[in-house]
Parts: sequence; structure tokens; C-alpha cells
Amino acid sequence: MKVLMFGWEFPPMITGGLGTACQGLSAELSHLIEKITFILPQRVGPGKHPETPHLELVDASELLHREHLNPIKPSMPSNISTELVDSKIQNSLEFISVSSILTPYLSEKEYQQQLKIIQEQTLATGTSKSTASRDSSSQNSVQTFMSGGYGAHLFSEVSRFSQLATQAVLLDQYDIIHAHDWMTFPAGVAAKRMSRRPLVLHVHSLEFDRCGDNINQAVYDIERYGLENADRIIAVSHRTKEMIVSRYGISPHLIHVIHNGVTPVEKKVFGHKPFNGPLVSFMGRITMQKGPEYFLNAAYLVSQKIPNVQFVMAGHGDLRNRMVLRMAELQLVDRFHFPGFLNESHRAELLSMTDVFVLSSVSEPFGLTPMEALQFGVPVIVSKQSGVSEVLQHAIKVDFWDARKMADAIIKILSEPSLALNLGQGGMRELNTFTWQRPAHQIHQLYKEIL
Repeated sequence: MKVLMFGWEFPPMITGGLGTACQGLSAELSHLIEKITFILPQRVGPGKHPETPHLELVDASELLHREHLNPIKPSMPSNISTELVDSKIQNSLEFISVSSILTPYLSEKEYQQQLKIIQEQTLATGTSKSTASRDSSSQNSVQTFMSGGYGAHLFSEVSRFSQLATQAVLLDQYDIIHAHDWMTFPAGVAAKRMSRRPLVLHVHSLEFDRCGDNINQAVYDIERYGLENADRIIAVSHRTKEMIVSRYGISPHLIHVIHNGVTPVEKKVFGHKPFNGPLVSFMGRITMQKGPEYFLNAAYLVSQKIPNVQFVMAGHGDLRNRMVLRMAELQLVDRFHFPGFLNESHRAELLSMTDVFVLSSVSEPFGLTPMEALQFGVPVIVSKQSGVSEVLQHAIKVDFWDARKMADAIIKILSEPSLALNLGQGGMRELNTFTWQRPAHQIHQLYKEIL
């Protein structure tokens, strides 16, 4: 069995949990099927992952050009044309990256800034290929793309990615097309029509999760277009499945709920906290979807009861400045920290110092960060409006809008060591059943049923 897979991010180039999920799933699936060809818009540096011997990332800029292929006109209009560079890897997991600055949270201003950088590099080097990701600063550049908004030209990038990525169906005979989230849906549909092979759409997040009822109509239209043309749909939670049915009018019989897993982390010994007192952490995009204001309100209530408590809000997003101002209004300047986006190592360092982790999301299809926290034995509080609340038993669950109950839960955990130990240790034991092997086997079975 050969699978052609489309995604828009993959570690180390990530802006959120989707890249982590794609890595975990594809690595495990590569042990079950003959070959996975994974098409990415970002350039990725070469190198193998020691924990996944069948996985190799290939930078397309370092490969020889394949014979030029005529672009396949996707369903979305595009005036941009370029060429596809591909790689051949002698194992079951192959990666192809196409030149694009496509990211999901890129504002119009940031898009234009990034485009200007690429144009300047083009003039300087005489080539149309961005070298932004070849140097050590590339990972940091991705971190600035987390404003929470969509730029007007983002849809041109989606179309461009579709135009490039569908060329991959000409490179091999694939049995299944598998596309992750809305930005790759047009590519998935175009590839399906070219190859006449079944299309699986993997929904990690929906426009209603990201924006509530104030949706971007163009994004919704792309999502619905993809969902209506899919042969099967994978939802990361029952919550997401219900939203697909109610908001997009899709038959529930086409939708399969497959919860995410978690990648084991190496628990290193980190330094002690640089302050006395407990630490309560929030980690994610600082946008409406993640409910940072509710965490901040709960933090204020906790600070009135526990004088030496400290808080961290890690991440970037369009609400970050507003949260900083709100923090100052609440007079929490000496208790609150905004470290920005954290890479894998820094996330692990933060979680190793954390006493309570809070997921305050307004609408969270799944939510991997509480599972990451539980790997360090950190007790977690999750919103009832999250998919991860469907599977975690050793967690305190509250409504995202109830800052009082959220604060009470934080205070209770910090005040009762036995409760904290029970939640943390019990959650660690739960994670033994939440490896990526489980969803990978479920997806593999779904593939076989489709074929």
C-alpha cells in the first residue's frame, strides 16, 4: 500500500500541535505500509530522526530537478507557477517539500514582510528559491507567523501549494490520498481527481474552533468543499465530528473519530525554578481559541489566595499584547511571565518546573499540551470544551468561561499534595495507552476498509 499525504508543517518547522501529530502518525504508519510520500510547503533541513529510523527529511533545494511537469490547474485560481522538486528515499517514508511560505496563522502584514525577504534573496542570489530555512534562523522565523489571523494572499499560497503538490500523483501509483487540515484540502481533492484514488481528510481543527461564529467565509468554503469531496473523514474527537455534521452538513457515517496520541519525551534533569513558590503554566497560541483571558482572570483570583504563586503564558498570537496590558491592569507584573514561543527543549524545561498546567481553550478539537504536561507528572486542568477531555480521566475539567472554578481547581491542587500526586501519577499511567501506535493502526485499518 502506498499513501500520498499532504500537510503544511512538520517538526522542526511547526506553529502548533498539527506538525507534532503529523510526525507521530506518519512515523508509526511507515512501519505498517509500503510507502508514505509526505508533501510539505516548507523547506526542511536534511537529516534522520534517530527515534524513527524510517523517517528522513529532505531539503528539496539540495536535490536535482526532476523533468519539469505541466502544472495541474487546481479548483482554486492561481497565477503562480513553479516547478516541483522531489526526492527518492530508499525506505517507506518519503518527504517532498515545495517552495512556499505557507503557514496557517500568517497575517497580511507578516505575509508581505516574508514575501519581501524572499524577493530580496531572489535579487541577491539570482534564484527564485527561498533560502530562509537553510540557516539556523529559519526555525525562529516560523515562530513569528503566529498572529492568529489570515492574510489576503494566504489563499494564493493555498492555491499555489495545490498546484505544486498535485504533481506528486505523477511520480508514483498511490492507493490512498490523505490530506491534513483545510490548507491542503484543495490539493487533496485535485490529487483525487487526477489519480482517481480515494481521499481521506484529517480534520485537526475547524474554522469554528479558531474563530467561533465570526468565521472567515473563504476558509469555511474551502473546508466544506474538501469535506464534501472526501471519501472518508478522520476527526480527532467526537466534538469535532459533531461540528462537522452540524456546521458542514456531512453524513456522520463518513466520519471516523481517531484520537491523537503523544510522543514520549526524554525526561532530562533541568535546573530548579529561579523563584520560590509554585508555578502555573499556559502553553499555546495566544488567540481567542485558546482562551488566554480566562486563564489570566483565574490567575488573578489564585494570586489573591496564594501570594508567592507565579504564572507563565508561553506562545505568540494576536492577543498577546492585550494580555500583557490586562496583566498590568490586574497588577500581576511581578508574577506573570510571557516567554514567547518555546521550542521542544524549552517546553520540556518549562513543564519540568510546572506545578499545575491549564488548558483554557474555548474550542479545542483535541489538545496535545496537557498530555505533554502529564509526561512530567504535572497535574492538569482542561476545559470541558476540548477533545482531550473525552479521553483523560486523571484531569480536572472545567468550563473555559468559569474563571472562578478554574481558580478553585488550581488552588485545590496547589494546597493538597496528595491530590496533585494522584492526578500527576495517574495521568502518567494513562499515557501508556496513548501512543501514536494506536491511532496509526486505526488509520491503517481505515485504509484497508476503503480499498
